[in-house]
Amino acid sequence: MEDTYVYILLTDTGTLFTKSIKKYTKAPYNHVSISFDSELKELYSFGRKRPSNPFNGGFVREDVENGTYRKYPGTTCVLYKMKVTKREVEKMRRIIGVFQKKETKWFYNLLGVIGVSINEPVEIDSSYFCSQFVSDVLHRSGIKLWDKLPSLVTPDDFRQSERLEWVYEGKLYDYKPVRLRIT
Repeated sequence: MEDTYVYILLTDTGTLFTKSIKKYTKAPYNHVSISFDSELKELYSFGRKRPSNPFNGGFVREDVENGTYRKYPGTTCVLYKMKVTKREVEKMRRIIGVFQKKETKWFYNLLGVIGVSINEPVEIDSSYFCSQFVSDVLHRSGIKLWDKLPSLVTPDDFRQSERLEWVYEGKLYDYKPVRLRIT
């Protein structure tokens, strides 16, 4: 029987917004996404809807070939995989499907990011930030990595999780499956 995995991608695009977050958190990565494949073809998060507009955020299916990462080709990353059951993947896909069906309904929870910094959860209807979203998808699928609310989870919490297995660290466009697609 073949093992089933989901992939957690942590990134740093080097934008002004991410530099500001990094200055505060002292963490090397400040954005997290979830993927169902090691090639990162199916990658989801909460972030910029358009690469050139940092103020228009929400639920996104990220595209490493043409999206925000293309605008910031120096993006650094660390990729992890996590062994899961097929049933957990089905649940995750169903949850993400709900986000996809109402894609325009979702907004970026900037107040939630501020709440994390003061350890005070800020949950707003139809609004998430990246680590809150990924944590919530996992949590609602039966995977509990931490003993805290998804609205208090940071990208660095993923880096610290013992359940995640390291796959790659370096420039996103140097990751072989991505490099092979964009060249």
